[in-house]
Amino acid sequence: MESEPNHCEILCLKNETDGNDEENEEKVDLTGDYGNAALLVLLYMFQGLLLGLCTAVPILLQNRGASYKEQALFTLVYYPFSLKVIWAPIIDACYINKFGRRKTWIIPSQILIGVSMIISSQYIDVWMGDEAKNSPNIIALTAVFFAMRFCASVQDCAADGWALCLLKKRNIGHVATCEMVGISAGWLIGYVILLVFESKEFCNSYLYSVPKDEGLLSLGGFLKFWGITFLMITALIAIFKKENSEMAEKLEEHPDYGIRKAYPTLWKVLNLKPVIKFSLFLLTIKVSFAACDAVSSLKLLEYGIPKDKIALMAMPLLPIQILLPVFISRFVTGKYPLDFYIKAFRFRLFMSVIMVLYIYLTPWMISGPEISFFYYAGIFVVYLLYHIPFRAMSISDTAFFARVSDPLIGGTYMTLLNTISNMGGKWSQTFFLWLVDIISWKECIHDEFSNSTLLLSTNKCNTKDEKEICVKNGGKCYTEIDGYYIEAIFCLIYGLIFYKLNKKTVEYLGRLPTDDWHILSKDYENVKIKKDENLLSS
Repeated sequence: MESEPNHCEILCLKNETDGNDEENEEKVDLTGDYGNAALLVLLYMFQGLLLGLCTAVPILLQNRGASYKEQALFTLVYYPFSLKVIWAPIIDACYINKFGRRKTWIIPSQILIGVSMIISSQYIDVWMGDEAKNSPNIIALTAVFFAMRFCASVQDCAADGWALCLLKKRNIGHVATCEMVGISAGWLIGYVILLVFESKEFCNSYLYSVPKDEGLLSLGGFLKFWGITFLMITALIAIFKKENSEMAEKLEEHPDYGIRKAYPTLWKVLNLKPVIKFSLFLLTIKVSFAACDAVSSLKLLEYGIPKDKIALMAMPLLPIQILLPVFISRFVTGKYPLDFYIKAFRFRLFMSVIMVLYIYLTPWMISGPEISFFYYAGIFVVYLLYHIPFRAMSISDTAFFARVSDPLIGGTYMTLLNTISNMGGKWSQTFFLWLVDIISWKECIHDEFSNSTLLLSTNKCNTKDEKEICVKNGGKCYTEIDGYYIEAIFCLIYGLIFYKLNKKTVEYLGRLPTDDWHILSKDYENVKIKKDENLLSS
């Protein structure tokens, strides 16, 4: 009788995603997997470190006079993760088997990131500009960080694929935990620690006995240290960590395996009616929070909140990022995770209103000689309550992605849905950040007549140079109409209408049979059934 290795593979892949499978009901035990779990945490930490850096740079640029248009240009560095579905099939299909299917991509990517960090550390201070004289070189900064984020997106695709076969089947649920712990730890290093210890105000207040003109860390030194660290750890992984080639050999036996068929299959997935409807939903829903997500932190800086204080507020959120998924899992592991997603949407929309109102009141609450503890406590509570539905929506949609993804092309399918979701957030944030300056109305007026509309000149205070000219001539930049609040009102109205129009669509998509989302599994099962019928009839 003819052997059926591919049929067995399908059953194996199905069992990995079937919640009723006996294998999944086996007691979770990390014995023998601690080293592999630590490796996953390390790989995801590298991603979190770069993400933290890309989050910290806009705050550092804000203190150096960068305009919102320049900030909008820098947000392009987030796009490689939103576009990684383009190269995900290549990463799955092309590799050097003797070196390792995943190491083929992880090792070169991390080497390029490390080298880029070391080289850019020599020029980063010039590119960042000077608070008093030189403007930031946004083009150079965007190009370098875009290149590093592109390499990180390649590493992410390979790491996600490796994670599914690196841990034992009984521990596959720990992949999400490893990812969250690693990214959170990396983000803590690249964002919070960098901003806090780079701040001379924080270091003079809490660390230095004698005040100095610079913080404990510099961005250049930080990049150089982590560039060297990237290279050292990458070398250790390349030399000592071996991959299991069994899965690669099985893939090569599959009739629909190979780069020539990967992209046509991806195109078929994109043309599925449920995928089209869900993609439109993912690409438009985050407009509801775009102004709040993209501009709120920058607006606090504009009002005079120190950047190190903003960074410190993020530290207590890190344990929540780890513990919250454990609590939320009971709501999203059922058949309809999108039901919880839409509930979290309502609460997040409400909290975005509270956040904007608190920021609007900030100038009055910090008008005294010092910013009170109660103000910081208030903004932390607002950030915390906003963060809960934000994380809940992320966990819910990821659970739904896992439920509907075709198991035969699970990596590419998951990447596709994640990419569409990321694009929905990034395009809206980039657009609304770019739009703030355009719809804002500023004037340069004389300090003595700050409550009047007396113009000092035709200066509109739109750029750093115009602001400096205004101050030198005895004027003061005054914002008559703030585009941030116009955007916030628009996003709220949009969110309410969006919820009303799409609630039933979400419920419909969430209740579709998983076969309606599948391509290869469904087709291949039909082929196997026909073959079996032919064998029986003969």
